[in-house]
Amino acid sequence: MSQDVQSWRFPRMFWTGNAAELCERAAYYGTFIALGLYLNRVVGLDDVQAGWVAGLFGSWIYLVPFFTGALADRIGFRYALMIAFALLTLGYGMLGIFSTMAPVGVGLVLIVLGGSIVKPVISGTVSKSSNEANRARAFSIFYMVVNIGSFIGKTVVADIRIQMGVQKVPFFSAAASLLALIIVALVYFPDRDGATAKTKNITEVLNGMWAAVSNIRFLMLILITAGFWAIQGQLYASMPKYVLRMAGEGYKPEWLANINPFIVVVFVVLVTHLVRRWKPQNSILVAMMIIPFSAVAMAASAWIHGDVNVLGLNVHPIVLMMVIGIALQGIAECFLSPKWLEFASLQAPKGQEGTFLGFAHINTFVAWMFGFAFSGYLLKAYCPEPSTLDAATQAAHKLALAGQGPMPEAYAHAHYLWYAYIGVGMISLIALLIFMAVTKKIDAGKAEVA
Repeated sequence: MSQDVQSWRFPRMFWTGNAAELCERAAYYGTFIALGLYLNRVVGLDDVQAGWVAGLFGSWIYLVPFFTGALADRIGFRYALMIAFALLTLGYGMLGIFSTMAPVGVGLVLIVLGGSIVKPVISGTVSKSSNEANRARAFSIFYMVVNIGSFIGKTVVADIRIQMGVQKVPFFSAAASLLALIIVALVYFPDRDGATAKTKNITEVLNGMWAAVSNIRFLMLILITAGFWAIQGQLYASMPKYVLRMAGEGYKPEWLANINPFIVVVFVVLVTHLVRRWKPQNSILVAMMIIPFSAVAMAASAWIHGDVNVLGLNVHPIVLMMVIGIALQGIAECFLSPKWLEFASLQAPKGQEGTFLGFAHINTFVAWMFGFAFSGYLLKAYCPEPSTLDAATQAAHKLALAGQGPMPEAYAHAHYLWYAYIGVGMISLIALLIFMAVTKKIDAGKAEVA
């Protein structure tokens, strides 16, 4: 395979895979941004229960790729993607049709299975259709496409949720998944681009999985970067409920969340170019230094009293500080994600790209499981669902949202939940600094011995 290093030319499977990825991300984030509300308002779960269910869903969709990546390496990327998008279409459709936990749970499991196949296959497609010289550029394009899909999905579902109800949101995701299935069936033929991998027997698959797990530095960075994603995950776990409960139902948290992919789309290629010669841990360090400040910004709305005039517009302080905090997350993500995927792909022996890129998503498994469950408890303690409170408190809450009185005592410390995530970010940053110091010392010792 020979690509011109100075061009944007990649084989057809690269662009087709990215088109399917755009649809899948639009589907996933369209439903994911509304999942907590869906579980509260449609299924009837409280914040803690919804946090655990959303955490299990969001985390397992990042754990299972470790196994489905190996499966995709074995059966071939095209067939794997067709199975994946069929499962996603069915799973999202079930969420739109049913409202009780049993069938909704089945739908979530189908989405986990389908999404867990897509992740390593598309990442593996990017890796297989690029070379050492242009792999960073390929992953920056891929990550830009991911965020365009995220932006589209959340933009569309905001009006669906407001005008038709939150239960209709998954139908959008089912339609986007069906479109991806059609794209893959009609135009995704990696064999024609010379990307056919030799079919592996079970021993080779298990050996590839063990090679990923036994890469200690890779594993340690996975655990450390989980702190980053635990904070970023609050765009979906805490932020939508926080905005609606503290600013009012008229706001669109989906659009606020879109600040993140907008920033990434605008800046990711530039940032990736600037850090292209950096060691991965140095780029990750910059991201880990920025991310706690996003939680600081989100908490800071409690320190501002009354609307803020921005370019002649009166802006709610929660909206203003959310925009700032989410923008900081986007900048941090530009430093972390493309270099992380590049680093993960370079750890993979030839033919094991799917396995290693599946393992690379374990950091988000840890982050989502912890972050969503933690969020449920924090929301219940500091920013509870209004319908769970007594009638007098509910009435006071409605008056406060209308600007006709103070927030009731139940919401007096709602911003404390962001303080908790400042702590998560600082612990992760300290862990990364220790990791860098220890590995530097080990490498220096090896160099002396050599």
